[in-house]
Formats: sequence, structure tokens, C-alpha cells
Amino acid sequence: MTQQRLALAWAISVACLGCLGCKDKPKAPEQPATPGEAWLSAQQVEKIQIATTPVEEREVGGDLAAAGRIAFDDLRVSHVFSPVSGRVTSIRAQPGQRVAKGAPLAGLQSPDLGSALADVNKAQADLTAAEHELKRQQELLAAQAGTQRDLELAQDNEAKSRAELQRARAKGRLLRSGGVDTVTQEFLLRAPIAGEVIARNVNPGSEIVGQYSGGQSQELFTVGALDEVWLIADIFEIDLAQVKLGAPVIATVVAYPENRYQGRLDWIADSLDPTTRTAKVRCTIKNPARELKPEMYATASIAVPKRKALAIPREALLRLGDETVVFVQAGKNESGMTGFQRRVVKVDETVSGPFLPVTSGLIQGDMVVVSGGLLLSGMI
Repeated sequence: MTQQRLALAWAISVACLGCLGCKDKPKAPEQPATPGEAWLSAQQVEKIQIATTPVEEREVGGDLAAAGRIAFDDLRVSHVFSPVSGRVTSIRAQPGQRVAKGAPLAGLQSPDLGSALADVNKAQADLTAAEHELKRQQELLAAQAGTQRDLELAQDNEAKSRAELQRARAKGRLLRSGGVDTVTQEFLLRAPIAGEVIARNVNPGSEIVGQYSGGQSQELFTVGALDEVWLIADIFEIDLAQVKLGAPVIATVVAYPENRYQGRLDWIADSLDPTTRTAKVRCTIKNPARELKPEMYATASIAVPKRKALAIPREALLRLGDETVVFVQAGKNESGMTGFQRRVVKVDETVSGPFLPVTSGLIQGDMVVVSGGLLLSGMI
């Protein structure tokens, strides 16, 4: 009996202690069940270091970012082909070498040279024969021993022979424009412009087909001046109205990220690429150190007029899957906890600068999270 009384007293004591514990424990606030929301205490907000800023009208733009590439200035590059067929006997210039206009690049042994000289001599002989025949027919007609028909035929032959001689001489002059080494009798392929030998695509002993032979001629040398180069960039159709001729441009390349290359927009294409819906623009850039090489990828920052728009800081944007979202402060509840709501937004990310124009998803006065958003996304 005594044991039963002791057990009953112990049970009552435990129950009383449990009730006291229930009274001391504060009631937890109810958490919202709305998807995409999180409620944090003041201590949690401070620990995550959440910072917010209002959505409001700001000046955006000022420059437009565009992807592009470095290219030769068309007037400062030359692709050198051989006018004659033959065998390469010597290389007179190497890649990277600076050459003057008219400097020899390579020497060739070509049967076309002898053929051209023979054509001139033959045409000269034919013309002489035709002139003699014409003179004879004129004398026969004057002596009434020939016919008018024979005289006209002689005149026609003389005119054809003269034309053939002019053609042969013109071809000879074209071949001689390359020059012939009087010692080795090589045909010299010369640089048409002053610049650097950018590429050499031929070796001694190579057999090449000339442009006058009717076959497919091979490019032997590329000579170009890299003191000035072009930056060719693509501008989306939606941004085309902002871009004006003469706008300042700053270019950067991956190879030299700390360098800034300046120029001005000097050409805007009159048509768009039907696939990418972009227009080509061009900027001439000074390149005294020759750091910029043709076909380098580059980023162009083109100066455009600034405009006012509802905007948010760039750091407020988060990528969650295929969505672009921000976190918006949703106020406080009765327990003093602060709510944050995930919201899908659309912004114009082509605008450069710290602020991006909002096209949908936010209104003026919304408080967006600019710090701690990544940790906050893990709580929702």
C-alpha cells in the first residue's frame, strides 16, 4: 500500500513539472504555408546579413555591351597569289618580318615567263608580216593588179595582228611587274603593300598554279599592317536605335583583360542577319603595340544615351534553374518575424552598369534583397 502511494505521488510530481515546463516555453509563431516564402527572426536576418534596397527610378545605360572579334582593316591587308605557275625556288620573307612595298617574298622558276616572251616575239613577227601584206595589196590595187577585197582582208589581218601584239605585251608587263632576278632568272613575287608577313603558306620546291593558268590558285602569303585593326561587333535589333555613328567604344580582350582599347564607331550595317537578328558594327582601333590579333574575341562597350527606368541593382538577381528571380521583403508578422518572398522577374540584361531596368515582376517601392539572397534561397 505504501508502494502504491509512493508511485502515485511520483506520477503527480512529474505531471506538475511537465505543466510548469509548458508554461515556461513560448509558443512558436505559425509559419506561413505559402510556397516561395520564408519568415526569419531578427537574429536570423542579422546572421545571414540580409540587406535590402527599394525598387525605384534610376538612370540606367550609358554604355552597351556587345560581343565581337578583331579583324584586319581591309585596306591594310593583302592576300598574295602568284600570277604564274611554276616551282618555288626561294623564300625571301618569313612570318613576322616587316617588309616594304615591292619587297620580294619568294622566287619561282616558271615556264610562263618564256611563254610570255615568245608570245610577244611571235605577235611582233605576225604584225610585221601583216604590215608587209597590207603594203603589197595597196600597191597592187594602185596598179590595178589587185582587188578591193584582198586589200580589205589585208587590213583586217593587220588590225588583228596589232591587237594580238598589244595583248601579248600587256601580259608581259603584268608578269614583269613582279620582277625577274637577272642573276637567277627567277620570277620574284613581291609585297603589294608595306606591312608584316602575317602568314606564309608555301615552301621551297612547291609546285603552284598561277592565276593566269585558269586553275585554282593558292594563297602564298598574307601581308598586313597591324598598326590599326577593326573591331567587328554584333548589336541586337532591340538595341540598334541606341547606337549612333561616332559613339566612343572601349574594347577588351581575354588575352589582356587589364588593357582598354579605345576607338569610335565608324560603320553600322544596313541589314540584319536573319538568323541571329543582329546588325554588324565596326570600330577602328589603334594598335601600336600589336597586341590585338585578327580573329581574337573581344567585348565592346559602346557609349549610348542614358535613360530613366524602374531599376534594381545587378546583384539582386539570382538564377534558379531556368528562372531569373529576386527576393522581396514581405513585411513582418505579429511575432516580429520578417517575411521574404521569391519573385520571378524580367530585366534588360543587355544594359551595362550597376542597375538593370525592370520590365516585369516588380513595382516601385518593393524592397529587394541585395545581400544574403543566396542563403535565403536555401530556406525556401
